[in-house]
Amino acid sequence: MAPTVLVDAGPWLPVPPVGYGGIENVLDTLIPALRAEGVRVVLAGVAGSSIEVDELVETFAEPQFAHVTAPYNVAMGVAHAHMTHVVRRLRAGGIDLVHDHLEVVGAAMLGAMGSGAPPALQTLHWDLAKHPDFYGAFDGGGRVAFNALSELQLANAPENLRRQVLAVVPLAVRVEDHPLVREKTGPFLHLSRIFRAKGQHTAARLCRERGLRLDLAGPVAYATTPEQLAAELADPASPLHARPDVRYWLDDVRPLVDGEFVRWIGALAGPEKLDALARARALLMPISWDEPGATAVIEAMACGTPTIGMRRGALAMLVEHGVNGFLADTEAEFASYLDRVDEIDPAGCRRVAEERFDAPVMARAYLGLYERLLEGAA
Repeated sequence: MAPTVLVDAGPWLPVPPVGYGGIENVLDTLIPALRAEGVRVVLAGVAGSSIEVDELVETFAEPQFAHVTAPYNVAMGVAHAHMTHVVRRLRAGGIDLVHDHLEVVGAAMLGAMGSGAPPALQTLHWDLAKHPDFYGAFDGGGRVAFNALSELQLANAPENLRRQVLAVVPLAVRVEDHPLVREKTGPFLHLSRIFRAKGQHTAARLCRERGLRLDLAGPVAYATTPEQLAAELADPASPLHARPDVRYWLDDVRPLVDGEFVRWIGALAGPEKLDALARARALLMPISWDEPGATAVIEAMACGTPTIGMRRGALAMLVEHGVNGFLADTEAEFASYLDRVDEIDPAGCRRVAEERFDAPVMARAYLGLYERLLEGAA
């Protein structure tokens, strides 16, 4: 019999998210596929989550994303407050397993519960070098285990964490929901939160130097539209001024946004995002960090759109060089591929997504991990 799984989405955004969302978009893909396999899903997240589940545990009345990049002494209680609701629901019973997606705090509190909690799997969505003190010492005792999103992501993990990782499970999308567009009439696209390691400044500079059109799509801190950002920046009391992402935007990205070759179009979601991905000549990812999951790459390939990226993190696993995109080791090599995107067959991109990164493929992989954890706990 399929298990009852509490999926912990965290307190930041609803599932599915309205506009920008990373982990929440992953769960919007995974949960229906799990339920199609017979899994009963209890979702722990914020009010406004509209995904169909068997039970919703509302931990906050409002999404807490506005606080996610706040100073630690401001935001430190948010994740813990969320987990108090999760613990209360677990103590009420009826949960076979927890699938956790809350960085550090989820595993810490579930581990502290010991045998008072069901076995748990934490999916590691972040840079695994970020928390060496925690993941370098945490012992799940066979009851809290982990999975990574890519082999290169896992390579950055402390040895103690690697010993407790059951498998690598790449991200996925519902491929059938993505339109396959063979004629790419749009600009190049960079789809991500405005953040230095994502490389918006590099993409903008390279496209402007070559007279190529580029759309930057993603929020600046919690500002999701040009109008909202302008209003926040005009308000001296706005907390937006203290966010490091805003300083990066003001100093390094905005000077390159000329409205002719480079535009910032705010955060995209739903059909608007799919249309931009499907029409784009290529998705650009000149990242300077080891991107853990890179859902946008999978969304792009499902639309038949190639990715040009640096050979870092999950990109090395997702992008088959010359088949669904190009991988570069240097900025100069990256720039050279801007002129070669027409060599990539959109149908070939789509085929890779269908075979390797469709939602049912991901769901079945997680079902296998759930079974291993439940057998081990028994």
